[in-house]
This record gives sequence, structure tokens and C-alpha cells, in this order.
Amino acid sequence: MGDRGARAACATMVGVTRIVAGSAGGRRIEVPPRGTRPTSERVREALFSALESATELAGARVLDLYGGSGALGLEALSRGAAHATFVESDRRAVQLLRRNASALGFRDVSVAQGKVETVLASAAGEPFDVVLADPPYDVDAARLDQVLRSLAANGWTAPDSLVVVERSTRSGEPDWPAPLRALRTKRYGDTAVHWAVHEADAAGSQDD
Repeated sequence: MGDRGARAACATMVGVTRIVAGSAGGRRIEVPPRGTRPTSERVREALFSALESATELAGARVLDLYGGSGALGLEALSRGAAHATFVESDRRAVQLLRRNASALGFRDVSVAQGKVETVLASAAGEPFDVVLADPPYDVDAARLDQVLRSLAANGWTAPDSLVVVERSTRSGEPDWPAPLRALRTKRYGDTAVHWAVHEADAAGSQDD
């Protein structure tokens, strides 16, 4: 293969990561070559360890925003989640995500291709127990604020739903809108993971 062919091949090559634990633990999945920032295995392992301590993941409905390779939602399915919906705008990433889910044997999966802000602007058919969001670097605070407002306002979360947002430590903490209440922030190197819960009594307490 000549230099030009080698460069073309490298441009289309995908990377790999692996599912950390659960029914598909140790299995490899493909990662898009560019344009996404998959959660590192170390951060994913810590995130899901904390998640399993905080809620019952078995049987949960999970929403994975900015899905990319699907690593977060697929990890949740591997650990017992009943369903995962992925939102991803890039067509090639969507194809790869579907391929990853199929290769792991996960069937209760749906993929919404489109911008996260656009998808969440519509009412949810059914709320999710866990929302995982790993926005790319070009999603600024204003866009993230819009996403978080839409989650609760349009029925994507319900009382006791957990929302987990991964950001660079250089980014500020999310501005959580009611009824989402900040729980904690954990830092892993240059990655910060922010947690919030949908409070059951938020609306009632505002009316009192």
C-alpha cells in the first residue's frame, strides 16, 4: 500500500475500548476515529461503581446523550439495565453505535439521530431512570443549560431519576434547573463527573 493509501486507511480506522463489567465485561467495542470523546475506562469504572451504589441499575431505563460509540449506555446494559436510548447527531457514529450494540447482543436499544437539543425539545414518551451525558468539548455552558432544562420540563426524567454529566475540570459545574438538585462532583484527573437527582417534592415545595 502506498503512502496515500495508508493515510486514507488511517483516516477511516476506528479505535477500540472495552466494556468494563457485567454480562459483556471485557468485550471490545469500536470507537469513532474522530469527533467524539469516549469516556475513559477508568472514569467509566468509577462512575458505574458509584451509580450502582446510588440506585438499582437492574431493570433501569437509561438515556445516553451524545452517545458516540455508545460506551456509557452499553456499559449500563451490560450491568443489567433493561433499555437504553442513545442520542447522537453524527451519522457514522450512529452506524458504529448500532454495530456495537448488535455485536454485544443487546436488543432493547433505540437510537435517535439528531442534535441533543432538538431531540429533547419534544416530549418524552416515557421518563428515564438514569441519564448519562458526556458532551463534546464544543458544547458550551449555555447549550448544556438548555439540555438540562429540557430533561425535566419535557418529561425525560421523573422523581428520583439520576442525571450524570461528564465534563472537563476546566468547565464550571452545571447550572442545575429545578427540579434537578446537585448531589456531588467527583474529579478524576482532568475529568469531572457531576451528579444530580430529580427531586420528588420540588414542585410541591415551590407551591407552598
